[in-house]
Amino acid sequence: MNRTVQVEKGVTILQAARLAGVLIESPCNAVGTCGKCKVKLDQTSRSSIRPYGLHHLSPEEEEQGYVLSCEAEVLGDILVDVPSRSHGTELKILSHGQSVEVTPETYFQKRYEPKDDRTFVFAGDELVGLEQSNTEDQKYGLAVDIGTTTIVVSLVDLGSGQEIASASALNPQSLHAQDVLSRITFASTKRGLMMMYSELINELNRLIERVTEKSIVNREHIYEVIFSGNTCMIHLATGKDPAPLGKYPYIPEFTGAVHLSASEHHLGVSPFGLIYVPPVISAYVGADITSGILASQLHQQKGITLFVDIGTNGEMALAVEGKLSATSTAAGPAFEGMNITCGMRAGAGALEFFQIEDDKTITTKTIGDQEPVGICGSGLLDIVGELVANGVIDKNGRFVKPESTLLPASLKERLQLRDGKRVFQISRQVYLTQKDVRQVQLAKGAIRTGIDLLLRSKGITSDAVDRVLIAGSFGYHLRAKSLIHLGLLPDSFDGKIEFIGNTSKTGAQAFLMNQSLRKEMEKGVTEIEVIELANYGDFEQVFVRSLGF
Repeated sequence: MNRTVQVEKGVTILQAARLAGVLIESPCNAVGTCGKCKVKLDQTSRSSIRPYGLHHLSPEEEEQGYVLSCEAEVLGDILVDVPSRSHGTELKILSHGQSVEVTPETYFQKRYEPKDDRTFVFAGDELVGLEQSNTEDQKYGLAVDIGTTTIVVSLVDLGSGQEIASASALNPQSLHAQDVLSRITFASTKRGLMMMYSELINELNRLIERVTEKSIVNREHIYEVIFSGNTCMIHLATGKDPAPLGKYPYIPEFTGAVHLSASEHHLGVSPFGLIYVPPVISAYVGADITSGILASQLHQQKGITLFVDIGTNGEMALAVEGKLSATSTAAGPAFEGMNITCGMRAGAGALEFFQIEDDKTITTKTIGDQEPVGICGSGLLDIVGELVANGVIDKNGRFVKPESTLLPASLKERLQLRDGKRVFQISRQVYLTQKDVRQVQLAKGAIRTGIDLLLRSKGITSDAVDRVLIAGSFGYHLRAKSLIHLGLLPDSFDGKIEFIGNTSKTGAQAFLMNQSLRKEMEKGVTEIEVIELANYGDFEQVFVRSLGF
């Protein structure tokens, strides 16, 4: 890239890259656990660094000159080759989801006055702007789903309620810190917060440009933007300090249910445009779940319905005859393919489907039908679920010993040794390690613990649940049988599971189209009981029990 930076001796390559404005993906925020920040050094440069960790690097990679940039300290002049990677332009990102029909009652209204040949623009009852000629029929809004990993922007005609264009991308913050907790840590300094905030706003403006160009809409006629996301993402999107979310008593600095100036946040929309943030439920149950409740009409459901948004931050809500309680659990980045040896995001070549057939042959599918180059989250859960169901992984999460099992030859031959450790070989380049299985156990154990304790808080058994709604972009690409094989969901949920997609976005669209719903949900959120899992004395025992398959 022909970028040069001068640093103090002992600075890591990753720190140097950030100073130079060079992006090296580091989703674990330099903890040294994901292995995604590897860079290549020439022979001369290798003598001028001090590596103090060898996570995720094979002997072959070390031989070729690869080091982890987060753990390689610079001792002299070096030349760094950063492998090129797709940063979200070709990711498979879900933008549709279950929606609710609403009567148009938008916050922004326009009225044309022929005698003045001007159009008056109102926000609520307040006159906020004047436009030359008749622009009454040019009234648009944006519904924005700000996920921990991805962003989806939907351009909506405020007259008809129709989505006229959408665009999506990787959340650029995830290149520095993948999960919520590491992102809070990253943004704990003023410089880190500004980087998180500005990168997100810049990406939103790029997406706004894409949807307006696609639909030939003047961005100055976009008047309202809905920000839907978890509590941490809402803080980072509005430039608020997320540090209180990371320490007891976990009180959000910002709880939503307000309008903010779009121009003050440098969004490329109307100069008098506004951002509306739906009400936040708690420090770890955010506006995305408020949107999900609205989109799925969870508060109107009869019987017992469980709503689960599976992702890096597993949020869930339980409706018992419409009365709501909610909780969350830190699942971590494994479901996004991070912290997995061959893990990757849902881009071209990512293995997204894995099935062991009755004759024990294996069927796989990759995004773009390309040669497998890695494993994304849905593929990971498929693989582990199928290996558990077929006896390759035992109930404790260990690979079985091939010599002491009755596995068919087609599976036994895939249990191979790599660097002296047992792996399951999936393709020439792609394999699953024992450590990867442990990462899945930790993530699924966290989600299952949240489900079990949320149900217990209401004295409900899993058998009594009538419906299970799986929300979120990641959740939509999962298979019910994989979730049950893994034990992420109880066996009794079989036949009750519905995948309802990106309700954070569709709920944001409903908020955009009807301001009365905002008042309804602002009141409803205050009545949701938030269940703190840490208050259960046997939390650790339930979690340990949930680790097993």
